[in-house]
Amino acid sequence: YDNIRKFVRYAMTGNSGEIWTIFLAPLLLLPIPLLPIHILWVNLVTDGLPGLALAAEPAERGIMQRPPRAPRESLFAHGMWQHILGVGLLIGGLCLAVQAWALHTGHTHWQTMVFTVLTLAQMAHVIAIRSESEPIWRLGLLSNRPLLGAVLLTFALQMATIYVPWLNPIFRTEPLSLGELALCIGAALVVLVVVEVEKAWRRSQQARRTTPEPMDSAMDEPSA
Repeated sequence: YDNIRKFVRYAMTGNSGEIWTIFLAPLLLLPIPLLPIHILWVNLVTDGLPGLALAAEPAERGIMQRPPRAPRESLFAHGMWQHILGVGLLIGGLCLAVQAWALHTGHTHWQTMVFTVLTLAQMAHVIAIRSESEPIWRLGLLSNRPLLGAVLLTFALQMATIYVPWLNPIFRTEPLSLGELALCIGAALVVLVVVEVEKAWRRSQQARRTTPEPMDSAMDEPSA
């Protein structure tokens, strides 16, 4: 059930990011940021391979100590729908911020940069949501080798669409400079950091709920 939630969280957050990017660009007087081939690539490759690999995620620690789940509990409970909308908006905002910066500074590869940020941001997201509470450094990257392989393969395929000359006309992409690629990677890593901060907040809230309230010291004093 956890892995089903993770797959839905990943797929719907990525779709939310695409929708926000395409919907908000005209409202901000920006050119259309993505082409149909870019959306098709993201939906087939970026969503597909890592999303399927989430099914191999091991059970989280302490799973047998959890209280029973309510039979009528929604799949989107415990802040999941807020995560989908919020992180999707973050991904869209990062894509549009990179697009606006590239246009303002005269970088002609802005559409390739938006395409790359969208893809890499989803890779950062899928790594971060392997657990709803545990940080990635505690999980370890090698604890789910299929997912790590899927992320690395998707990254390699994305780089191929940018730097393999005969793929450029197909995907309407252009080779990025080292600085442009570094900017795209940095923007994508913002998603990882934000999700880790969200998980840290969840851990603090959980600890607060499970910590017993101290008894009133006055009750411990003997009566006169």
